[in-house]
Amino acid sequence: MNRPAPAAPAAATDAQLVREDSHRVTAPWSEKAQLVEFLDFECESCRAAEPLVQELEKEYGDRITFIHRYFPLPGHANSGTAALAVEAAALQGKYEQMTARLFETQPHWGERQDSQAPLFRTYAEELGLDLARYDTDVAAEATKERIRQDIADEKALGVTGTPTFFLNGEKLTLNSEEQFRNLLDDAAR
Repeated sequence: MNRPAPAAPAAATDAQLVREDSHRVTAPWSEKAQLVEFLDFECESCRAAEPLVQELEKEYGDRITFIHRYFPLPGHANSGTAALAVEAAALQGKYEQMTARLFETQPHWGERQDSQAPLFRTYAEELGLDLARYDTDVAAEATKERIRQDIADEKALGVTGTPTFFLNGEKLTLNSEEQFRNLLDDAAR
């Protein structure tokens, strides 16, 4: 008996890759390309890639829009909580600061099975956030839905791990920093 071939992952569309509320880390005056990164704040590979990504943001940010999307992996007990903390910080204009803080401190809280929400709240306090608003936003259904939407988009795109990058709608398979830079060079022209 012949079985039908498995369905291919949904094609990457702008609506799935970039939404109106997606976090744009750079905002070039004249955009030549978009680089979308799906990340998990508890992912050691995301943390390892972060210095290079920041360097590339500085180097190409005047021509390429760098966009972050949440993809908390189920195997990381605190990745969803971390995404909630970052989104709550973003609602107070501190997205990049909370992202940096979580990656910087990941060796202290990552891979723990107990909730790190109190620690993340401490980071919010250190960043000068309004803690009552932070608490409300972390618990809000709208904040949770924002993260669920990113996850649904990523699943539709066939994303299975982090970090995953899409350049102008094409999923990248990266083998080296040099290759990454060459792809960005070509896109930024």
